[in-house]
Amino acid sequence: MSTTVSPPSNNQGWIIDDRERGLFKVDREAFTSPEILALERERIFDRSWLFLGHASELPKPNDFITRRVGGRDLIFNRNRKGEFQAIINACPHRGAQVERQPCGNAISFKCFYHGWAFNNNGRFATRSPEGVYPSDFGDDGSVDLVRVPRIDSYRDFYFINYDSEAISLKEYLAGSAEVFDLLADHSPNGMEIVGGAQEYSVRANWKLLVENSYDGYHAAETHSTYFEYLLSVIGMSAEEVIASMEGETKGLDLGNGHSMIEGRGPWGRPIGRPIPAWGDEGRAEIEAIKSELRARVGPERAERIATYDRNLGVFPNLVINDIMAITVRTFYPEAPDLMSVTSWAFAPKGETRELRKRRLDNFLEFLGPGGFATPDDVEALESAQRGYASAKFARYNDISRGALKKNPGGNDENQMRAFWREWNRRVGGC
Repeated sequence: MSTTVSPPSNNQGWIIDDRERGLFKVDREAFTSPEILALERERIFDRSWLFLGHASELPKPNDFITRRVGGRDLIFNRNRKGEFQAIINACPHRGAQVERQPCGNAISFKCFYHGWAFNNNGRFATRSPEGVYPSDFGDDGSVDLVRVPRIDSYRDFYFINYDSEAISLKEYLAGSAEVFDLLADHSPNGMEIVGGAQEYSVRANWKLLVENSYDGYHAAETHSTYFEYLLSVIGMSAEEVIASMEGETKGLDLGNGHSMIEGRGPWGRPIGRPIPAWGDEGRAEIEAIKSELRARVGPERAERIATYDRNLGVFPNLVINDIMAITVRTFYPEAPDLMSVTSWAFAPKGETRELRKRRLDNFLEFLGPGGFATPDDVEALESAQRGYASAKFARYNDISRGALKKNPGGNDENQMRAFWREWNRRVGGC
């Protein structure tokens, strides 16, 4: 049964989108309403392609990981033939989790509650004494583990969709597919998720983290401590860094609610511009990597892969930060004012130990839960959420920056408007 909630009387759902005047506003009810969250779960998370995992996480047949995706517990596994699968991690008997380990290698799964067993294709395999169940019990598949309706991959990134009638993954990804191509082409050996996941919660609405993940406007103010530290390491002035970000960063609408900011990275990319602290050896290593890239993908594409930063948002809740390190991050609303966040480091297979160390140091230093950026961002998002208690009197968020520009920059808000238009189309029914 669908949730009923009336949109505001501006005839545009929960946004005001005046393209002629360059005004864009979002009603703060979108961040506080339980009814709107129910609509989001039904119309967005139940109908969108959601990131499940990366092929590198399951290197061998029969490998599995358990993961919560779109509010549901899943088993992401490979069967004996090596085929990738997504199975609902709920026993058909009483609903308990069938697999409770975070990862492993198994040809079968067994529920701890009553001992029902299944092969790793999800097929019912319990042996019961004669007469307990009918002789043909389970032959019709009714007590098999349930598969997620859709699973597909692009460049080894696996996605699921709970809607069997959804458009194809490739069509859904639209212009964001090119960014996955850039990521996959970083290395001739392929890419991999590194180590375990970082998991934390934020007492704020999930859409605030969407916005923040590709918001270039807040960086200099919110992360001033990091910039002060960084300038001492890389030997650049604040003016040079800001000029680089302002001059070359673009805010791009990639279609279907996906968007990103992209621009030449002025510091510290593991395969981009070396910093003095890396020394001659580090500089030589980076040049060798860039030389291989140029030979393999051509000089123009190699330059974009190696020296440009990208903050990509794939609607609704996948963010990939290809900056000082590559971070893959998802988040899901537990309540209107609470989200759970999971992030992973992503890196080229076979890179040297020193380069991997620099990459992971960057990953932890900036975007880790205890790094320079994330605590700043969490404080800002939670502060905004507290401010929405006054939404009756201060009703709208403004997302108008750069709305009249032909080519918006990364410090503008074109990328956020792309998200909100798709959100409003789905939730507001416009």
